[in-house]
Amino acid sequence: MFRLSYLVRQERAADKYGLARAAGAAAIVFCAACPAAWSEEAATPAASADACVRSAFHVIVDVGHTAGVPGADSARGAPEYGFNLQLGDAIKQALVEAGFDKTVRMITTTAPFHGLFERAARANGAHADLFISIHHDSVPDHLIETWQFDGKDNHFSDRFSGYALFVSNDNGDRRGSLAFGHLLGQELQKRGLHYTPHYTLPLMGRYRHALLDAEGGVYRYDQLVVLRNAQMPAVLLEAGSIVNRQEELELATPERRLLVAKAVTAAVEEFCASRAQPSAPPQVKRPNAANTAASVRSKPPSLAH
Repeated sequence: MFRLSYLVRQERAADKYGLARAAGAAAIVFCAACPAAWSEEAATPAASADACVRSAFHVIVDVGHTAGVPGADSARGAPEYGFNLQLGDAIKQALVEAGFDKTVRMITTTAPFHGLFERAARANGAHADLFISIHHDSVPDHLIETWQFDGKDNHFSDRFSGYALFVSNDNGDRRGSLAFGHLLGQELQKRGLHYTPHYTLPLMGRYRHALLDAEGGVYRYDQLVVLRNAQMPAVLLEAGSIVNRQEELELATPERRLLVAKAVTAAVEEFCASRAQPSAPPQVKRPNAANTAASVRSKPPSLAH
């Protein structure tokens, strides 16, 4: 994302998966303007996993970017696409092993901007039940610093770490998207991860977006093409920041990929079960000044601004 990422490098052509992102510590202000259907829409109700017919539930794991347009460069100069591909493989394998036999890892070679529409069209044509787009994060150019690694100038920012989830209000099933995002955020947190609050900070400027779910770390990003054009529930996962020098090392390990893959699998299991047992869903916790500030305080000191 952002510097040297598809979001910023392709922003001049089309912007990453639809334009900018984030939300404010003032996200509460933005959310006040959000449709009630978003601010009060609910997470998936608890349901027995037995209700889920796993072999019939079709998940598409979209590997963000392409080999030709690989997204952000990490703090050590590795392209985002490689991170996305490895994590996408791990997630697909975990889902298949859990019985979700129809899981598809989606890769496209079509360059943006047309490639973004192609991804959504392929998912719609396959009549998928869930679309998960896999990415790794960066920061806007003005937050980037330079350091020497392996004898070369590289770019980093150690100020922020953590995952982020994005959904689009224009998605074909926005309630389902928010519900799955909530579940995934909770599963990631159960495994010791936290979501990054930097999208909630004024320093993000035009990259701010409303924080919809202060418990799960789910942000509203309407313009993301793959989410907006998908007819099924769709979520974009930024698995962590590859420009953070410490988190980059963690994200490159099989252990971290397996941890995220297990979180995704658990969330898919819960979501699939809930779709098989429709009922009145409980409400997602709305962001407010108190819990947003608490979210920032709960992160490592480098995250509190």
